[in-house]
Amino acid sequence: MHRPTYRAGIIGLGFIGGGDQVSGDRLGQRVEDLDGTHREALSKHPRVQLVAGSSRDAGRRERFAQRTNAGTYTDWRAMLAHEKLDIVGVASFASSHAELVVACAESGVRAIFCEKPIATRLADAERLIAACEQSGSLLVINHNRRFHPHFRELRNRIAAGELGELTGVWLQWGTGRLGNVGTHFIDAAMMLTGRRVQAVSATLDSTGRPDCRGSEFRDPGGWAMLKFDGGLIGHVHAPDNPTGPAGIVVQGTLGRACVTGGNAEMNWWDGRSSKLPGPSTAAGTSMDIAVREIVAWLDDKTQVCCAAEESARVLEVILGCHASHARQAAWVELPLSGADRDREVRSG
Repeated sequence: MHRPTYRAGIIGLGFIGGGDQVSGDRLGQRVEDLDGTHREALSKHPRVQLVAGSSRDAGRRERFAQRTNAGTYTDWRAMLAHEKLDIVGVASFASSHAELVVACAESGVRAIFCEKPIATRLADAERLIAACEQSGSLLVINHNRRFHPHFRELRNRIAAGELGELTGVWLQWGTGRLGNVGTHFIDAAMMLTGRRVQAVSATLDSTGRPDCRGSEFRDPGGWAMLKFDGGLIGHVHAPDNPTGPAGIVVQGTLGRACVTGGNAEMNWWDGRSSKLPGPSTAAGTSMDIAVREIVAWLDDKTQVCCAAEESARVLEVILGCHASHARQAAWVELPLSGADRDREVRSG
């Protein structure tokens, strides 16, 4: 059966959007350390034609054009108006996600692959989700652990009861930025446990470490307790300065599952252990897998792994941490209400 080719564009041609190392150098990060980029994942799919990209930065546009032979635009509005796009990768700052995603949905883009965090304000997250629901557009947020084979296997094995009754969750990373980095870890914890966070107690890091994306951003790390469905407690250790390797541990009455760096394993209290093999080269990056699932949805409406509403709930957890800090680490119940709903995390 003949399958169509889908036209794609990218808004934001920097580090993760365009795989631009010049942008990465400003952040002190390497493109090869990423679990995929929008440019690479869209370009690699045999039935996706990456035809356009937009950026206000002339150097990024030039480097993107050299790598892809795609057309470039200074203004994303012109790109949406002049190109008939089936897929758009949104790789701009989180504060702009609502405007961009709503515009894509209203212009007829069928699938939108948006960077995390979903937004910086809860109302913006809800607005962009509503716009996609109204237009019938697929919205996928790049919480890439949702697509990573290690996390998917551990999720399935935990759900099958291999750890017994869950007793605790530990999240650790040493780069602060609860909104930008913590969104990955909190989302992964919700994915692995299959539970939502019902309340938070948190203290933010007052170190004041400058944000690598610029002085206009303020996204501290910190320490928190997360109360999941069923009373399961999660612990977050995420100061602004490194104190140890990043990782996630889910523990139960029979054993525990650990993910640290590129390694994942399960250990049982009876002495057994199981180390998960690394993802195959053929599987590609997590973003490659996400694009394959987006194409399958475009073909046949095949379900994609995660609803965008889950990403909005993750943002609400992070905003709840800020609300708790303002009350000297008092427990804050979710969903948020009153003025807490209007909080903003100034993440990049």
